Amino acid sequence: MKDYGVSVLEQYEMEVFSTRRIRGAVLCDTDRGIFLLKETHVAKGRLPVLLKVYALLEENGAWPVDTPLANREGEYVSCAEDGSSYMVKRWFSGRECDIRREAELLEGVRLLAGLHRIMRLPNLAEVEGGSRETLEEEYERHNRELRKVCSFVRKRSVKGEFETVFLQGFEKMYLSASSAAEALSGEGIQKLYEELQREGTFIHGDYNYHNLLVSPQGMAVTGFERTHQELQMADFYYFLRKTMEKCRYDERLGYRMMRAYDEVLTLDKAKRDYLAVRLAYPEKFWKIVNMYYHSNKAWIPAKNVEKLQNAIAQSEEKRRFLENLFSFHV
Repeated sequence: MKDYGVSVLEQYEMEVFSTRRIRGAVLCDTDRGIFLLKETHVAKGRLPVLLKVYALLEENGAWPVDTPLANREGEYVSCAEDGSSYMVKRWFSGRECDIRREAELLEGVRLLAGLHRIMRLPNLAEVEGGSRETLEEEYERHNRELRKVCSFVRKRSVKGEFETVFLQGFEKMYLSASSAAEALSGEGIQKLYEELQREGTFIHGDYNYHNLLVSPQGMAVTGFERTHQELQMADFYYFLRKTMEKCRYDERLGYRMMRAYDEVLTLDKAKRDYLAVRLAYPEKFWKIVNMYYHSNKAWIPAKNVEKLQNAIAQSEEKRRFLENLFSFHV
């Protein structure tokens, strides 16, 4: 963060005792507690939605969240001298959730279910504005991109290690992608989308262990900037996938995470089906391949080849996980 970003703090009704730079932000010790100053890219049209979600959580939630603070003008986004936009948010002393500590992961899952119970704003759709790409449309686009990359790679006269690994694993990974896309049309999943329209369910949008802080006040949730109206299982899918990728699709841990969610908010068959379909889609494989296609192909880092190999190799662990926990066959 540039030095003049700190000058934004002068726009707030508080005395700042000290500041300390952390990853991409400034931690501020003030007479009103700890706050975080961070550059924000939240679109002006989306800000009312974000504030309504925070207000709902403050009013009904029992957990600390990084609620934005209004400046002296009553605005929640402040401009620095260079025109950059900043937000000051309530913060907490503590550390990130440790993925190696099962108890913290399960607490994070229960907290997520609690958030989902509250995050329902049925009359906010028109305020949010704009139509989003549906998951079916997203998967169709991803599958077209995978076919396009495959055609491109096959036509290359000289193939490096990345291209060789890609072609070796493509058929298996594309079969998983196609099967997952087709399974989205299931009756149960379609009913979830009807519920979304009826109840106006919102999601965090970036729920992972980096945005969970273990603090003296309890586990705090941060990073709501991507909140939007969506099937709430999308949050749980993301958290579960990121955890399982780190833990090699540990079936016992996955089962306990699903039980933890179900303890707070019912995880019925339709929701489990949705989770299975999302997990079945080779998201990480697509992401690595898409990055390759849009990058300089003259030199491909060895790390990218390793990531591709891991994504393909982990598909077998994922297949067993889906069969044993969801009775879902790719």
